[in-house]
Amino acid sequence: MTQKNATARLLHFLVGLVIACLALAVILALTVPIGFYGMAMYLAPTLPSIQEIKTASLEMPLQIYSSDDKLIGQYGNRLSLPVTFDEIPTDLTNAFLAAEDSSFFQHTGISLKGLGRAVTEAVTDDDTQTGGSTITMQVAKNYFLSSERTLNRKLTELFVARKMEDELSKNEILTLYVNKIYLGEGAYGIRAAAKKYYSKSLENLTIAEVAMLAGLPKAPSKYNPVANPERALTRRNWIIGRMHELGYISQAQYDEAIDAPIGLKLYQEKLDVNMPYLAEMTRYALVNRYGEQVVNGGWRVRLTVDSEAQQAAESAVLKGLVAYDHRHGWRGAEANDEPLENFRRYGGMYPAKVTKVNSRSFEATMPSGEDVTVNWSGMSWARKYISADRIGYYPSNASQVVSKNDIIRLIPTSSGGWKLAQIPEVQGSLVSLNPDTGAVKALVGGFDFNHSKFNRALQGWRQPGSIIKPLVYTAALEKGYRPDSIISDQPIQVGDWKPKNSDGRFLGDITLRRGLYLSRNLVSIRLLQAIGISDARDLLDQFGLDKEKLPTTLSLALGTGQATPLQMATAYATFANGGHRVQPYFIQQIYNHENELLFQANPQQACALCFNEQIEDLNQQLIEDQKAAEEAANELSELTTEEQGSEDGEVQDDTAINLTVYDASPESDRLKAPLVQYSTATQAPRILTPRVAYEMADILRDVVQRGTATRAKALGRSDIGGKTGTTNEAKDAWFAGFHPTNATVVWMGFDQPSTLGRREYGGVAALPVWIDFMRADLKGTPYQWVSLNNRSKSKKQKQRILGMTDDGVISSDEEIIDTGTAKPAKPKTQQRKQPEPEPTVEEGGNNQRSNNRNTANDSVPQNPLTVTPVERMPVMPE
Repeated sequence: MTQKNATARLLHFLVGLVIACLALAVILALTVPIGFYGMAMYLAPTLPSIQEIKTASLEMPLQIYSSDDKLIGQYGNRLSLPVTFDEIPTDLTNAFLAAEDSSFFQHTGISLKGLGRAVTEAVTDDDTQTGGSTITMQVAKNYFLSSERTLNRKLTELFVARKMEDELSKNEILTLYVNKIYLGEGAYGIRAAAKKYYSKSLENLTIAEVAMLAGLPKAPSKYNPVANPERALTRRNWIIGRMHELGYISQAQYDEAIDAPIGLKLYQEKLDVNMPYLAEMTRYALVNRYGEQVVNGGWRVRLTVDSEAQQAAESAVLKGLVAYDHRHGWRGAEANDEPLENFRRYGGMYPAKVTKVNSRSFEATMPSGEDVTVNWSGMSWARKYISADRIGYYPSNASQVVSKNDIIRLIPTSSGGWKLAQIPEVQGSLVSLNPDTGAVKALVGGFDFNHSKFNRALQGWRQPGSIIKPLVYTAALEKGYRPDSIISDQPIQVGDWKPKNSDGRFLGDITLRRGLYLSRNLVSIRLLQAIGISDARDLLDQFGLDKEKLPTTLSLALGTGQATPLQMATAYATFANGGHRVQPYFIQQIYNHENELLFQANPQQACALCFNEQIEDLNQQLIEDQKAAEEAANELSELTTEEQGSEDGEVQDDTAINLTVYDASPESDRLKAPLVQYSTATQAPRILTPRVAYEMADILRDVVQRGTATRAKALGRSDIGGKTGTTNEAKDAWFAGFHPTNATVVWMGFDQPSTLGRREYGGVAALPVWIDFMRADLKGTPYQWVSLNNRSKSKKQKQRILGMTDDGVISSDEEIIDTGTAKPAKPKTQQRKQPEPEPTVEEGGNNQRSNNRNTANDSVPQNPLTVTPVERMPVMPE
């Protein structure tokens, strides 16, 4: 009886326990969804709009080209090339499903199986399998959330995934996934990864290659075939096995894919010519106007600079700096007994470590490990530097120059040997402009961009010295003086100031022309004194100099203000073009990644009438040049195809690139600009009368023929002019010169102003650089000179013409010119406000974007990477 009661009680307990468990299960079953949806309602206000991610943004590097379409710079390391669902190959879809989420088309955004696999992976340490997040969850994380590992972030990921499943189709979610997922090497999305790793379009990828890409989302650095090829191969093969297991590929396809090598063909863009000063000033100008996103906006920017002219300019500056350095002696080794890998190449000068010193030579090791010998002829120049004005005797033994373990610099010689060098402490810059338009033809900011990124051509405010004198003399010519006017070169005293000529002599009464081509300081001072400092400063302001940086004393006549090489080149362009003020610019066109024109420069012309009269012929010539270029490209393509094919049963060259397969190589992304026709030009403002511009150009030609720049006669041309310039204590050496086709200014000096040496005049230090550049730039250019006629039919602003007599200043009514053109804009300075951005246009629409907010003070358009073609040029960066 007792046993029966015990059994009954046990059964009663068990039944109660079962009922309690069932009740608990029911409660939990109700609690989880209620809690889930309660949490969803709580987070709903903070969840992002799914509609915001319907499209992925394109990201490609910013490319910068010379006017002759040489790639000279590239910025940006992100690559994102969105695709549509229809553009995704089936094999690639299957590879990602096999690797990441094989039940993607069955689940509703969250997979319990996937979470189980994640737990298994954590327990077994098997990291080749798929993770716990579904593709939908990964899209939610990649588009909306950070990578932080917190409960709140994970819950938000789950809710966003469910929301996406409700609002988007599976195809849309998968498309978002393959466009956004990071796959290493700066590639975002499958199309970018196919380009980065294989230089292929998606349709040309093999099963082995799509499996390799599908293995990257789990850990792009860990399974990167570039950094970890063995680990990447293991994961690739696992994915191929999964594809076979799931029935996505046949046994034959499986065998072929497993046996395939990694077979990378990395997308590696190489610059045609490295021109970092130009590239950086372009990047700066665009970022300053449009924001940082322009760096990855896929723009192709074509500059006004020809690569050959730029290389000639860089070569000339480097040669001039090295020549100055040799004149002032050897300063000694850079270091001793330090690791050679700590030193990098600058200006073509290779670091090397001395390993043995002989009597008349020494041996050194290059960074490549190569051992070289420097003979006596390559080091005999190295007299010891004592000061800017003194150097020691020539060495008689190699040990007087270098010691063992010294870190020194070597440059290759034309005969295949090596020559001792040293990084110059002196710096230099060069600016060359087209006088008719202001287009930059060449610009050098210093010795080497990697050694010093400071751009002296744009940012180097220095005293211009005597190259400012022609501007002051021009003011006198505008006041009624003539080249044969007589001016005194006798001593003068202004208060306590007793200026003198550089040679300490006085020539008495001389003509204005002679006073300028001999650069007589006292003549310049007397002229400025006569015409008035205020009027002179006004004209210099119109020339392009910054009036606020010009002194209000007579020292202005000697160039004691401040100006940049670019400003001085702008001023001298006025002499070359017959009296017009042009605005310097350097960006010619901007295209998007599809080679569609976004911007076309249309500068004011010194003679718009001349340009417009021949615009039809110019445009016809452009068409003919384009056709010729296309025919040449087609012939080259056919020749390349023939060379790649096999002939008479011969084996094809393994090194040949099959462009039909590797169709997404760097070459495919190069600028392929459509034909751009010239448009009608407008007239640049006239600031000098034709007669004055011609007379000053003629005087400056005399500077070369019989003045301080006779060394330039080595060019064998009579159609060049210019002016040397040297400041007090020779802290700055200049030469500003021109030909009707270019205005070029060269500066040389130390960044921290100090003397170059008592004999380092502008005609010694700067003029040789100008000569070397002009020799290359004017090669094949026929004789031409500044015209006395007003070809442009332009007028300058009305002004009172003054003449000088023994009785003082009298007015002359001759040549009073009516105003016909507004006063030119002041030069751009660092304080100048950026120009107002052009209106933007919505992608794919024809209506101009509009909104109600005030955008007058905005410096960046609302959508800066979709702009209408405009004629306003980005300003020169400061």
